[in-house]
Amino acid sequence: MSPSISSLPLRLEGVSYAHNGHTLLHEISLTLAGDAATVVLGPNGAGKSLLLRLCHGLIPPSTGRILWAGDAAKQAMVFQRPVLLRRSVAANLSYPLRLLGLAREERERRVAEALAMAGLTPFADRYARSLSGGEQQRLALARAWVRQPEVLFLDEPTANLDPAATRQVEVIVKRFRDAGTKVVMTTHDLGQARRLAEKVLFLHRGRLLEQAPAECFFAGPATAEARAFVRGELLW
Repeated sequence: MSPSISSLPLRLEGVSYAHNGHTLLHEISLTLAGDAATVVLGPNGAGKSLLLRLCHGLIPPSTGRILWAGDAAKQAMVFQRPVLLRRSVAANLSYPLRLLGLAREERERRVAEALAMAGLTPFADRYARSLSGGEQQRLALARAWVRQPEVLFLDEPTANLDPAATRQVEVIVKRFRDAGTKVVMTTHDLGQARRLAEKVLFLHRGRLLEQAPAECFFAGPATAEARAFVRGELLW
């Protein structure tokens, strides 16, 4: 699924972001490379979602640089509350492919594959906004799948879902990972992070305090803030 010419690594060099005179992210420097699933952890207000939006290109940094090695268009983002077109499930998948100029046969092939991958084939003709919350999130993931992204950013993709719907979304996230897509996601759920993360970035008060392999991070966080977070203590 990964393109032959890689858009990775993605490098952030001294990236800060300020709004209304308040610095919300402070001089973040990191490199996202390879295909290891990266989970961004931290308490509410740490800057997790903001970091993903900067990487995705939705907002520019106040200072510093965000550098893709290749084509920055080879990435997709799925939000906590999926944004869906006022169309059928299948049309939500085919529309972005039409914008890319793909032939009808190729569009239909990719749509059918994505519907099956996300378990949405029976809902192909349903109005997208009539789906349940979990089904809508699976549709948003399927829409990312049809684009065959090299990097997928996920911002709290299961925050509003029940355990059954969460499990279905996690299965799809693993399918992206198995297909070679670099997954970078935020979550407030430590259990989910343990299940999905291969690398952890830990943010606190807009600062990147730790970046480590998931096994090392959960076995023994290096900072007091991360140790408290893993123990379930409240941070502010």
